Amino acid sequence: MNRLEIEGVCLEVREIAGPQDRAPLVFLHEGLGSVSMWTQRGRDWPTELCAAAGRPGMVYSRRGYGQSDPVPHVRGAPGWDGFWHTGRHEPDYMHLEAWQVLPVLLQKAGLQSPILVGHSDGATIALLHASRHPVTACIAMAPHVAVEEMAIKAIAQAKEMFEKPSSSQGFRQRLARHHGDVDNAFWQWNDVWLSEAFRHFDIRGNCQQIKAPLLLVQGDGDEYGSLMQLQWVQDAAPQALQVVVKGCGHSPHRDQPDILTGSVVPFLAGLP
Repeated sequence: MNRLEIEGVCLEVREIAGPQDRAPLVFLHEGLGSVSMWTQRGRDWPTELCAAAGRPGMVYSRRGYGQSDPVPHVRGAPGWDGFWHTGRHEPDYMHLEAWQVLPVLLQKAGLQSPILVGHSDGATIALLHASRHPVTACIAMAPHVAVEEMAIKAIAQAKEMFEKPSSSQGFRQRLARHHGDVDNAFWQWNDVWLSEAFRHFDIRGNCQQIKAPLLLVQGDGDEYGSLMQLQWVQDAAPQALQVVVKGCGHSPHRDQPDILTGSVVPFLAGLP
């Protein structure tokens, strides 16, 4: 495991080899994701995609996820410790990741104008970053552009599963395989999503500022969002292309990796 230090905090990073003269793919994980969560069911989709596209890549775990350093007082009062936000997340937590943390991480890693590949929360972060910073392209899988009631319901159910006493195969135990501090990972995501203030989260206006090529992907059985999420982005950024994956839930790279790769590679081939 490699670690990248940003303002006193170490983040877990995995690099994927590829031609250095091509824009790299930078993978941004979901609300409960991590570096290792990209590799499941016997598949390492980021490595497969980089090989198929002939590009290098980087996968990292945000603070509090995977083997990255935890968020102090993750359920405490929100606050700041220099560069870093501490305590309970506030509704702008994805804006902070997109506009404050990610630019520094890319600079430290020596990556310029990357191709962002984001899933769920990571897709939202990718869109927000692309609205202000140069990117070669942006691939957003199951993004959250505005809050829908179906997402709140699914996240409330996740809380019930996480808190339920269970066997060694329970939800909490499965998550713990991918996170050094599973409570840190879960509560920083769950608490803010179920807060009243987060119901007003809406980045449709930000998406109007995206000029880079966009590929939007969502499963037709996504339990965390309707297909309106993709339409809202395309309404704001008409250059966006939509791919709806049939027989697929919230995670196309796990549910339908071959179909997903078959949609992404041609998009990447058409980039400068």
